[in-house]
Amino acid sequence: MRPQILVVDDEPGVRKALDRGLRAEGMDVALAADGPTALRLARSGSFDAILLDIMIPGLSGYRVLEELRAAGVTTPVLFVSAKDGEVDQADGLDLGADGYLVKPFSFVVLLAQVRALLRRTAPGAARTRIRLGPLTVDRASRTVRYDDAGVPLSPREYRLLEALASRPGTVWTKQELLTEAWGDEQAATPNVVEVYVGYLRRKLAAVGAGDLVRTVRGHGYQLGDAPR
Repeated sequence: MRPQILVVDDEPGVRKALDRGLRAEGMDVALAADGPTALRLARSGSFDAILLDIMIPGLSGYRVLEELRAAGVTTPVLFVSAKDGEVDQADGLDLGADGYLVKPFSFVVLLAQVRALLRRTAPGAARTRIRLGPLTVDRASRTVRYDDAGVPLSPREYRLLEALASRPGTVWTKQELLTEAWGDEQAATPNVVEVYVGYLRRKLAAVGAGDLVRTVRGHGYQLGDAPR
C-alpha cells in the first residue's frame, strides 16, 4: 500500500510542489491549507506521516499537534517551517513532533526525513483503524461501525468505503475507485462504481449516515464529514 501523507501549508506553491514531488516518489498525498482542516483530516488516523507548517490560519501548527497528541493520534509529524530559531525547534519537538525542517529546504532532504519517519512506524500500524467522527473503519477485521451500529457491507462495498476513508475530503474519480475496488478485472467499467456507491449509500443511510459519501459533479466522489 502506498504511504499516505498529509501536507499542511498555507502557501499554494509549497503545497503544489510537495504534492507533485511526493506523488512522483510513490506516495499518496492529501492537502490542507489551514489548522482546522488539518486537524479534522489528521484525527482520522489514516495517514502514515504529516508534514505540518507552524504559521497557518485558524490554528497554529503547534496547536494542531497538541490536539492530535491529546486525542491519542500518534502519526509521525514533521514540522516544516520558516521559524528557524532554536527555541522554535525545541518547542516543536517538546510538543511531540518527530522532526523539524527549516524553510527553504531541499526536497531531497525533506524526502529523506519523510522516509525516516515511515521506517519508524510498522507498516500499516498507524492506519489499522480509521476514525472519522462516529464512523470507524477497522482494516484488521474489515468491519465498519457508525456510532454503536455495525454496517454490514459486501467485500466490494467495504473496499469502496475503505478507499474513500483513507483520504477523507479527497475527490476520487470513478476510474480511481474502479482500480482500488476491482483491480485489473477487465469486465468492470466506471459505471459499475456508480451502482455500488448507491448500494453503499443505502446501507449507510440505514444507520443515519446516508449523506456521508458525496458526489462532486463532473469529478467523482468524496467522503465528507460524518454527521453527528
